[in-house]
Amino acid sequence: METRNGTRSSNQPQLRINVPSSARERVASVDPYGFERSDDFDYESYEEMMSEYLAVLTRRSIKWSKLLQGKRRVDRNLKVKRYVRKGVPNEHRPLVWMVSSGAQERMEKNPGYYHSLLDTQHDPKLLESIRTDLHRTFPDNVNFRRSADPCLQTALFNVLRAYGQHNKAVGYCQGMNFIAGYLILVSKDEETSFWLLEALLGRILPDYYGPAMLGLKADQEVLGELVRLKAPAVWRLLQDQGVMWSLVASRWFICLYIDVLPVETVLRIWDCLFYEGSKILFRVALTLIRRNQDVILEAQNLPEVCERFKHITRGAFTHDCHAFMQAIFQDPGSLSTASVSKLRQICRMRIES
Repeated sequence: METRNGTRSSNQPQLRINVPSSARERVASVDPYGFERSDDFDYESYEEMMSEYLAVLTRRSIKWSKLLQGKRRVDRNLKVKRYVRKGVPNEHRPLVWMVSSGAQERMEKNPGYYHSLLDTQHDPKLLESIRTDLHRTFPDNVNFRRSADPCLQTALFNVLRAYGQHNKAVGYCQGMNFIAGYLILVSKDEETSFWLLEALLGRILPDYYGPAMLGLKADQEVLGELVRLKAPAVWRLLQDQGVMWSLVASRWFICLYIDVLPVETVLRIWDCLFYEGSKILFRVALTLIRRNQDVILEAQNLPEVCERFKHITRGAFTHDCHAFMQAIFQDPGSLSTASVSKLRQICRMRIES
């Protein structure tokens, strides 16, 4: 419970979220995560895709259960990497994300830390910034509406204010609410969501958020360099039209493809993001661009370029998350961590000079 000064009463338990997904799955207009489907949602194509994908999910669930065998750790080896790329079942996602990202270790080394952050006096400006964005976070998700029981806005507020207290250099930035919201939907637990957010913003995506956003700006430039190498015709088009990569791809990166790609596709991307790191974001972007070069190259001016980049994130290809994930590890070709790191250094120096 929050007191008037913005702190959390220490005798109140942390909210633990229990989202009854099975009940929501029976509501055709709402997906398993609570998001309302659009009026033009293609139910026929979705059912056709899911009839095949459910068999994949069943096989993956059995394999993961055998791999984990009740253990609360995940090894880092080629077998596990292959398993992650093929998808982590929902029931195992919180554990796999926590362990593979290092968040589990951080949480175990800091028992009670999350609760202590909630009990601390918070900056009123931080709280006001967070509150301003609460009602804007997933208005199309039934779990984030004030009428929901529980309303996930409460958990979201707690996670974001705890992180703002933990990392005062960042505090709160727009975009963090969507990421934290997804983490809450998956983990169904505030403390787990906090440590996953800490792993993302502190280690996997350093300098993405905060006043300067140097990490985000550098990665947008890195994408431009990679497109120049792997889709040169698209790169030339953007150069000729004077289109900056921040104009067409900033939302892709800052929201980690939330509200850009379908929910299950985003979660499959995040499986790999937590295990392999941020180069996955480039694989996704390059696949979208390379697969849709002809569509993009039809653009003849800046507005048309922007519209084409919105268009390429929609359709059957991005909804078939299993086929899409197979494509991101094939279409872009080689993309080593070392090469991405080198490009980041070059682009960051260019921005700072």
